[in-house]
Amino acid sequence: MKQNFLSSKLYIYYSFVFILHIFNVFLQIDFLNYFIGILAIPMLVISFFGATTLFKILGFSFLGIGSFMFLSEGHSISQLPLFFTSSMSLLTLLAVLPWMNSVVKCGRFDQKLRVLMKANVNNLGQLYPRSTATTYTLGAFLNLSAIPISQEVLMNSLTKIKTKVQQSFITTATLRGFSLVLIWSPVEILLALTIHSTQVSYASFLPWLLLLSFIGLLFDLVWGRFYYRKFPYEATGSNHTLNLKELGMKIFHLITALSLFLIVVIFTGNLLNQDFVIIVTLVILPFSVIWAIVMKRWRSFWTIGWKTWKIKTNSMQNFIVLFLSLAFFTNSLQGTELLQSIQYVFIANADYPILILLLIQFTFLLLAFFGVHPVATLGILSEVITPLLTFMNPLSVGIALMIGAVINASIGTYGLVVTITSINTKQSPYRISLTNLPFALFMIVVGTTLAYLLL
Repeated sequence: MKQNFLSSKLYIYYSFVFILHIFNVFLQIDFLNYFIGILAIPMLVISFFGATTLFKILGFSFLGIGSFMFLSEGHSISQLPLFFTSSMSLLTLLAVLPWMNSVVKCGRFDQKLRVLMKANVNNLGQLYPRSTATTYTLGAFLNLSAIPISQEVLMNSLTKIKTKVQQSFITTATLRGFSLVLIWSPVEILLALTIHSTQVSYASFLPWLLLLSFIGLLFDLVWGRFYYRKFPYEATGSNHTLNLKELGMKIFHLITALSLFLIVVIFTGNLLNQDFVIIVTLVILPFSVIWAIVMKRWRSFWTIGWKTWKIKTNSMQNFIVLFLSLAFFTNSLQGTELLQSIQYVFIANADYPILILLLIQFTFLLLAFFGVHPVATLGILSEVITPLLTFMNPLSVGIALMIGAVINASIGTYGLVVTITSINTKQSPYRISLTNLPFALFMIVVGTTLAYLLL
């Protein structure tokens, strides 16, 4: 009873630390930064009790190796708290994301898109583009929440389809659509990390990331249309009729809101001249509130949002363990011989930039099959690539990082997205990874080509 009470109040402690961090981003007080680091240590310890096995293993690994490097480099124990503060902005961003999810749900946009997926369809080839596009659209706002929503609709709709076909359809339509929107989504943590690592502005990245995303989306929609058209589709349950005018208005509303959000993020970034992660964090809540008021959904937004935010913040243990242990590891790695050895592998190929771009992406691909989270891989590579930015276009390096990171959503064998899909569709995570491997390789080819042309 006592443990349940404490776990239900973690959001108070977490929020206190996050708010302190936001204030100190602007105040830049050394003592306050040190105090935040002190608070981060019990936060990490508490979170280990609620983290899943995979994240515990990652956390202990980063802390163990990081501790060895920390002591080997002769750092003072008094410096320890400062080694945990660098990832606090990312955790703060994760804490406010549920408010964006809530405003989409209170506007019932997800319900309208569900209807779009199932209406007036005769074969799976016709259903595929709708399913992928729906997951893509929801993913721009709901992030990970888009996966269970889309998969639930498809599982209910495909009950009369053979199991293997059903599994393949859900695996490709939802995971590929989701990974493609992550490439440019301003609320995607991997993009925030990439921007932080390369110091390239979001405005500079956006047109190229959108181009990559739409090339991948177009390829996948055409492929799915032709590959699945041989499978007939018979609707289950009530037969939905499309109200094109109402649906068109909802989609237009979503696109307008997303466009405004991007404009506000870019404008605020230019105004405050702060880190991209901080800008998105500051914009999400007021933007969501104003959006809810404009839709006249304030009450439902507050009801859904407050409840969802508390639940999600109380459940941040996996992310806290990963990001705080990763921060300690990457800060301990700086200046070590190990880092210099890894960097040498990349620098030695300075005359072959295309090889470096491929090496970055295949590092993500390889480690994904061993269960290493893309955030962890990106965190390590962010230290490795620093010398590369002196002789390679940071934009090209950033594109390679983003493509390598986001394809993990569709092939990361032990990743959260693949795990959810594995549970929902009752198939091996390795089978899911292999099903989406050709798509991942296609995106690597496209991403490498664009990155090379921009060098």
